[in-house]
Amino acid sequence: MFDDLPPDLDRLQTLRVWHTMWLQRIDAKIAALARRQTEEERGRRNRPAPPEWIIELGIGERRPPLQLHTGDCHMAGKRHRPVDRDEARRLLATGLKACGHCRPDSLLGITDLSSKPAFTAAAH
Repeated sequence: MFDDLPPDLDRLQTLRVWHTMWLQRIDAKIAALARRQTEEERGRRNRPAPPEWIIELGIGERRPPLQLHTGDCHMAGKRHRPVDRDEARRLLATGLKACGHCRPDSLLGITDLSSKPAFTAAAH
């Protein structure tokens, strides 16, 4: 029989303590990872849905609107606010620029607004 364990009781007890310590560390790590996965899943389930439309805002005290984007457009800047469908359509109709990447004007059914005047902060 192949027996690679030490023959004396003291060393066997030391190995048992050593392996018990490692099992406790491994069990603690498994429990921590399971908790983290549960929390991440709960976070994904409870995350609010992105807004349907967002307005990218300019810099400054008045922060004028710059562009309209879909709510999930990655081209939108960090300064933005959500708007509803009616406000998005109204802003496009008054001349707010639509994002060329996510094309909210097409999704809203508004086309060829090139003859409209440019949107200004005073009009908002």
